[in-house]
Amino acid sequence: MDIFDIQGVTSEFTILDVVLVLTLSFLLSAFIGWVYQSTHRGTSYTQSFVFTLVMNGMIVALVMLIVGSNIARAFSLVGALSIIRFRNAVKETRDVGFIFFTMAIGMAIGTRFYSLGVISAVVISLAVILMTRLNWFEREMTTQILRIYVPTDTSFDLLFDSTFLKYTSVSELISVDTIQDETLTELVYSIGIKKSTLMQDFIAEIKKLNGNNKVTLIAGYHGTDL
Repeated sequence: MDIFDIQGVTSEFTILDVVLVLTLSFLLSAFIGWVYQSTHRGTSYTQSFVFTLVMNGMIVALVMLIVGSNIARAFSLVGALSIIRFRNAVKETRDVGFIFFTMAIGMAIGTRFYSLGVISAVVISLAVILMTRLNWFEREMTTQILRIYVPTDTSFDLLFDSTFLKYTSVSELISVDTIQDETLTELVYSIGIKKSTLMQDFIAEIKKLNGNNKVTLIAGYHGTDL
């Protein structure tokens, strides 16, 4: 009996098929993980997420190999997998795209469309790298989020106008909220800082006007989801 033939268990695939599917899905998922790592921007990168991408591609490939063309088996797996609940929020929208990316490649390899899986992984990865390196769809004017805390009894309507005129090219008040048992008011502005502006000087002037309360400037938030 051929050791690579497991038709006693199933007539649909052999041990060689299993090894090929898992190996190829691992290599392609690891390649996708490398693309994710190389193109990631922001502060939310985690090694465990890349490990999950690789595992996701291999597991989906295995599931597709098990399902094959058997409809009853497919419904059984759907029922079994429906008990899984994911409680971690996805930190960046691009992470969802990479999850679906590895799933699609795993499905292609699991159904033994090897050429489709390899070509798709390479082409989509090159598209991601190209968009990242050329910085496509980046807005020309970069804005920052500025949070200023002032005492509740402070009249803030025109308080920072002269400072914003001096240091920013554009400013817009986007939210007002009371915090700390209504002893402080949180003002959130969207601002575009002039290129010649020194952050330290800008923050120092704001703190002089808000009674030396907390000031938070969030720069580079376009690179990641807040």
